[in-house]
Amino acid sequence: MSTEAEKYPKPQGAFRIEITCTSPRPRLDQALLEELRKQDRSLDLRNISRSVFKELFKKSRIKIKGQNAVPSSSLAAGTTTVDILGQE
Repeated sequence: MSTEAEKYPKPQGAFRIEITCTSPRPRLDQALLEELRKQDRSLDLRNISRSVFKELFKKSRIKIKGQNAVPSSSLAAGTTTVDILGQE
């Protein structure tokens, strides 16, 4: 059985992060920002301001399974792969 990351290859020039939830989360934006603050692969994304983070959603640069992500979307328990375009 292939994983979500294998089904949806990382777009060129994108930063990929996986969000693993043990229980459902009410908002994608909150969960993603928490994970970005924890990671150490991109200092720019680790220290991103809320206004710049919000702009990434507005400019459709945050993708899940190749589709534009919506900040208010909920996350199911399990692992969700998120790509942030232009942030490699």
